[in-house]
Amino acid sequence: MSQQAALTLIENYYAAFNNGDMDTFLDLLTDDVIHDINQGKRDIGKEAFTQFMACMNSNYKEQLVDMVIMASTDGKRAAAEFVVLGEYLKTDDGLPEAQGQKYRLPAGAFFEIREGKVARITNYYNLQDWIAQVSA
Repeated sequence: MSQQAALTLIENYYAAFNNGDMDTFLDLLTDDVIHDINQGKRDIGKEAFTQFMACMNSNYKEQLVDMVIMASTDGKRAAAEFVVLGEYLKTDDGLPEAQGQKYRLPAGAFFEIREGKVARITNYYNLQDWIAQVSA
């Protein structure tokens, strides 16, 4: 895969996320996708990722802005930096109570790309910053 193709893949991934198009979003993943959850566990497989996203979409409403996407010259790795504009809709296990709080959170992600699809995604953000914002 070329560097440009990798950039386009990640652009399409985030466009599908922002548009709430979960079918397209999930179609951009390999069946054995690895998902390293921020300060959490590692999930493997598209089914696990689908369940994760169902929970996220139930508990949070998010849009990603100020997107910067980078890719290696061989197109096998990519990274993105962005800001999450969100609303906390429903209380998530072990987290503060949801009351429709809005938040703005810098975040980043790292990707491994295989056969034109996302094979691994690792997300990073400051959980303590998020907790402080929704607890204020």
